[in-house]
Amino acid sequence: MRRRFEPLRVRPFGRLLGSYTVNDLGDSIGVVALSVLVFDRTGDVAPTAGFFLVAKFLPALFATGLTAHLDRFSLRRVLPAIYVIEAIAFALLGFLAIGDRFFLPLVLLLGLVDGTLAITGRGLTRGAVAAALQPHELIAEGNALMNLGFAAASVFGAAIAGGLIAAFGLSAALFVDAGSFLVIAVWLATARDLPRIEHHAYESWYRRFRDGIAFARGDRTIRTLLLGQALALICFTVVVPIEVIYAKESLGTTSAGFGLLLSAWGVGIVLGSLLYIGLKNRSGFGLIVASSALVGLAYLGMSQAGVLWVACAMSVIGGAGNGIQWVAVMTALQEATPTEFQARMSGLLESLGAAMPGIGFLLGGLLTVLGSPRTAFAFAGAGILVLVVVALVLRPGHERRAVRPQRQPARPSGGA
Repeated sequence: MRRRFEPLRVRPFGRLLGSYTVNDLGDSIGVVALSVLVFDRTGDVAPTAGFFLVAKFLPALFATGLTAHLDRFSLRRVLPAIYVIEAIAFALLGFLAIGDRFFLPLVLLLGLVDGTLAITGRGLTRGAVAAALQPHELIAEGNALMNLGFAAASVFGAAIAGGLIAAFGLSAALFVDAGSFLVIAVWLATARDLPRIEHHAYESWYRRFRDGIAFARGDRTIRTLLLGQALALICFTVVVPIEVIYAKESLGTTSAGFGLLLSAWGVGIVLGSLLYIGLKNRSGFGLIVASSALVGLAYLGMSQAGVLWVACAMSVIGGAGNGIQWVAVMTALQEATPTEFQARMSGLLESLGAAMPGIGFLLGGLLTVLGSPRTAFAFAGAGILVLVVVALVLRPGHERRAVRPQRQPARPSGGA
């Protein structure tokens, strides 16, 4: 068990872990506060949905290129600069939340800037973690701890946002968020041991972006992980926009019951993250497949649940699978990636994590219109299990092709 926490002894992992967690926490607080701000000031669902599109989906289109451009510079300068700009963006948003200063186009623009920088910051941080821990063979342990930070931010971020808004108002919540990013910036700016990837010749951001994409396409393991995770993310997020309808119409519960349902999933993420710490020595492929299957089975169970407590139990199971699956995929990706591509591949995976839910959201809404929330849950669960079966069918063939040359006797180098 001591080895599970060994990354904390490797500098500067502790600072990177703290910055990553606070970044996720700030992102969660910001999404809740800005969603409430846009809906309260416009009174319309369309601008609120537009905010999610601009702040969550569009940044995925820009963040990969920005990560490719920035990962050749010193992290001690780049990461603090990113967080300072995020702090300024949230301070401006806090100002726009006061009185009648609200201006939707500017709010959307600032949301786009923040969303792009948040993904870029996470990608660079993941790359730095891999560079720091790879020589110590502690990537899996480090990712498990980072996933715990992400889980904590997911569970507490929305609750903190709600408490701040209720007690002090929207602007105060946004100003607090701005302050948290300034704290991260100072913390990282004073770190003297952030890793730096040496690049021997100058390359334009476009060439670095193109080379990263070419590497992802050319490496079978990387390509399979990214494509499989993209498809899985679509299925994972089909149910997100219709969970409130599922809770109130399918289960007949109240808003408090809906909150309990969401909390149960968050509890599952925490349990899954803790479980991964004990299971990380198992096969990465096995963990990815088993955890994905847990999410699929949980969705199928929720599609049939008739009462809230059964749905919550399924949510804990699905959340546990979710807590294992993402970190298992990230670890497998980093272990298969050379040092010079770490930030770009991590950024690409983070971008997929932001972009694919947009497709899932649209699909979930369509399935609910054509059927019901239970239809969306059943479709998502079945889709995930199909991906699991395909992975199980294709993986043995890949292993046989990799092993077969090793079973052939070596040809003698000299004459008989």
